[in-house]
Amino acid sequence: MLVDSHCHINFPELSEQLPQLLDNMKEHDVSYALAVSVSRETFDEVENLANTYPNIFCSVGIHPAEQDAAEFSVAELLERASHPRVVAIGETGLDYHWCEGDLSWQYQRFITHIEAAKQSALPLIIHTRKAGQDTLKFLKEHNADCGVIHCFSEDIEFARAALDLGFYISFSGIVTFKNAKSVQEACRYVPDDRLLVETDAPYLSPVPFRGQLNQPAYVKYTAQHVATLRGQTFEKIAQITTDNFFRLFNKAQR
Repeated sequence: MLVDSHCHINFPELSEQLPQLLDNMKEHDVSYALAVSVSRETFDEVENLANTYPNIFCSVGIHPAEQDAAEFSVAELLERASHPRVVAIGETGLDYHWCEGDLSWQYQRFITHIEAAKQSALPLIIHTRKAGQDTLKFLKEHNADCGVIHCFSEDIEFARAALDLGFYISFSGIVTFKNAKSVQEACRYVPDDRLLVETDAPYLSPVPFRGQLNQPAYVKYTAQHVATLRGQTFEKIAQITTDNFFRLFNKAQR
């Protein structure tokens, strides 16, 4: 059994082939997936998926890179977080790759999500890109201590700091890329009880599908690579990442 802890199967390129994607998940022993919200407008899409399919869960949040996105207030996030199939707040965080200049709007959005996570007692799904130190700074200053650094692309020092704050680390197809040495080093370092795997589908397909459209079934290939890097069996990685998912996202039911 495996869990894809972060995907976007509501995006058009995947939603149009959803029955096939679900069949592929079953064929690859991927039993569950978390459909992650990135905007106010598409929250209903991920919630509808989670309400329709018992092996799909969802989150509520706004991606940090969308400057003109309609915002949620803390109260609005909390209302949606109370829905039965919503198991997390996010994705949220900081993105300095796509955004520059006055980022006060991005900082306030991040703070709003952190506050909603604390009040709802749901974990945060953190996106950070070229913003590692500031991401850690905001998490520390606002006492965020429960969540996951999704699609990990930092180094071992960042991983150590995030773990010290109480966060889990999730590895995507990036960890299978030949040039991702710092990510692979961090993957070896993360303890068993804080490890997750994901696809971030439709993006970042793992080797041997790099460059192709990603899908939740392909989390199996990432897990296999993680097992090799860590000197563990695939079965062990499948077990611990599944157990970790349900421990972190404890509102989700197997």
